[in-house]
Amino acid sequence: MEKTDIRVIYGDTDQMGVVYYANYLRYFESGRNEYLRARGALYRDLERELGIILPVVEAHVDYLQPARYDDLLVLETTLGKLGRASARFDYRLLRHATLIATGHTIHACLDRAGKIHRLPASLTIRLQPPGRGAG
Repeated sequence: MEKTDIRVIYGDTDQMGVVYYANYLRYFESGRNEYLRARGALYRDLERELGIILPVVEAHVDYLQPARYDDLLVLETTLGKLGRASARFDYRLLRHATLIATGHTIHACLDRAGKIHRLPASLTIRLQPPGRGAG
C-alpha cells in the first residue's frame, strides 16, 4: 500500500464548498503515480523505455462523505489485481481516519500503436506488493 497526503485546494471545490466529484479521480491518479514512483516505475519511463501506456478503461468511486476546502486527506492506493494486459488499482480516501470515499480504476496495457500488449514482466514484478511476488 502507498499512502499519499492530499490537501484540498479551493479550486477543487464546487459552489457548495464540497470537492467536485470528478476531482476524486484526479486524487486517485496522484495516488497511482506515487504507487508507481515508489516502485521505480514512472509513467514517462513506461512510455519511453517499455513503449507502453496504461489508459483508464474503467473508473468507479463510492462517495461516503464530502471532502471540503483545506481538508487534509490520506489516500491509500493498493494494487487490486494484475491481468495479462491490465492492472486494477484500489483506493481508500480518509479524513482523520474516517473513510470518505473508495474506488478503483482498471488500466489496459497498450503499445504505441494502441494495440493491447501484455504487461512486461519487469513491470509486473515491480508492481507486486512486497512478499507477494509475480504471478
